[in-house]
Amino acid sequence: MANTGFDQRRAEFRYYLVHDRSSADNTVKSYQHDLTRLQRFCIQQNLADWSELTQSHLREFSANCFEDGLAPASIRRILASTRTFLSFLVRLGDLKENPATGVRLPKATNKLPTTLDADQMKQLVEIKGERWIDYRDRAILELLYSSGLRLSELVGLDDQSLQLDDALVRVTGKGNKTRLVPIGAKAIDALRAWLPKRDETTHRLNQAIFITQRGTRMSPRSVQLRVSARGQQQLFTPVHPHMLRHSFATHVLESSSDLRAVQEMLGHTDISTTQVYTHLDFQTLARSYDNAHPRARRTRQTNRETNK
Repeated sequence: MANTGFDQRRAEFRYYLVHDRSSADNTVKSYQHDLTRLQRFCIQQNLADWSELTQSHLREFSANCFEDGLAPASIRRILASTRTFLSFLVRLGDLKENPATGVRLPKATNKLPTTLDADQMKQLVEIKGERWIDYRDRAILELLYSSGLRLSELVGLDDQSLQLDDALVRVTGKGNKTRLVPIGAKAIDALRAWLPKRDETTHRLNQAIFITQRGTRMSPRSVQLRVSARGQQQLFTPVHPHMLRHSFATHVLESSSDLRAVQEMLGHTDISTTQVYTHLDFQTLARSYDNAHPRARRTRQTNRETNK
């Protein structure tokens, strides 16, 4: 799929993302993946350069993504990546205007994030065993749930990130922005138990908080695999790191109703991103009402009698 005209601007855009916007590695990879799909489409359309893209082309590209079976959320992300990239080309003078501006995005689905309840979380983190890997996995699970960290934030932690005496962790999130997040008592205990075990690894190669048995920093994929394995072992159900972040946000909001505090702890720039958890909170309130309110119980009983 090599094409000098396409590839040169993609390389320049990648440099812009990394050095001018300080985008996270995963963000850069996501843009490159989306532009690969767009570039393949352009070549199939016999376009010689990005500058030949029109609004009509992009509408057809969106339709092709749909025909390929991509979910609406994935198509929205691809078109958003395309819009950002083409805006970059406008600034370079390759395009007079951004053809993606008038392309309608697929309607977003209001799918709520999957969470674990408090009992499930308690069961998940109570790992039995005294092996090196048991101490590490307990610390990973406790910290993910205690502080609502993103996966990339967890694997990026170093010794200087932890302030255990102050019950705080300094994390670097999206856009290379840092924030301080509280750590719960259980997570502190798990970290204090894990760190001496980590330090016994004589071939440890860096100051990473979480390392492999070879002494290298854990990758996002290796953490995902460990969390998934513990989910199957402890709960007999699939679990992924972001589920623990969702559970953290939901449980904090249920107990405090402080949306701004949850926003700050999660590192959301826009509070609208955090507001998805208010829907979860209202669901919980509705269930509590149905289970506890005498009028709600009477209504359900009446409905059952009516349907007999």
